[in-house]
Amino acid sequence: MPEGPEIRRAADRLAAAIVGDPLQRVTFAFPRLKHFERVLRGHRIRAITPRGKALLTAFDNGWTLYTHNQLYGVWKVADAGRWPDTTRSLRVALETARSAILLYSATDIELWRSDEIGNHPFLQGLGPDVLDPSLTNTQVVQRLQSPTFRNRALGGLLLDQGFLAGLGNYLRAEILYAVGLHPALRPCDLDAGQTRQLAKALLAVPRLSYQTRGVEPKPGLREDYQAHEGEAFRFHVFQREGEPCERCGTPIARITSNSRPLFLCPHCQRSLRED
Repeated sequence: MPEGPEIRRAADRLAAAIVGDPLQRVTFAFPRLKHFERVLRGHRIRAITPRGKALLTAFDNGWTLYTHNQLYGVWKVADAGRWPDTTRSLRVALETARSAILLYSATDIELWRSDEIGNHPFLQGLGPDVLDPSLTNTQVVQRLQSPTFRNRALGGLLLDQGFLAGLGNYLRAEILYAVGLHPALRPCDLDAGQTRQLAKALLAVPRLSYQTRGVEPKPGLREDYQAHEGEAFRFHVFQREGEPCERCGTPIARITSNSRPLFLCPHCQRSLRED
């Protein structure tokens, strides 16, 4: 499943293709949404923004489209009238005179009044988004130390969208490796320095992934996005089972944490019980 950085890059790409232009064609596959084709046609998309792993497409007539890709959904951008030939099931199509954005295979699709979208059950359960530029290290420290989260094992906590939205399996592995913490540890097991370092990584690693994954480092990249002296994001442990740890040479291990594979260095990320 795509994680926060991938969802935000998708939102950027979709917005660049379609925001601000009148919609000439609107298509919904599900019968319950068909009447919105007429409601939205001729109107403009104001913004496409991610919330955790969901996308919110806001229209200028007071409606917002909620979509969640889950495991199989995918958005594509195409030229107007030149939709891709694919075996995927088309769920949503929004087309202007120049471009179309097309959602395939997803099932979690709803339309809400824009002034009520905050009441959506999924959105109500989300914690702060790790890619929200207003979220600070201090605020993350406070969440780590709160009674709600301080006694939770990190392996599960970092997958909980109610703690911080946008984190997922590869980010979990890379964040814990960056600060040398075992997934069995809890926030209450950490000293003040470890807590601050974890809070910093919880924001820096996803933001670095969003800014640089798959591209060369950008000149002037903000310092708080740079986990390793300005280098672009790359995997240090994720899906590197058996390869040597870059710090100590110990083979990277794959374990199961919260029913998901998790990659770590057994030497650099020891639990308290192993010390």
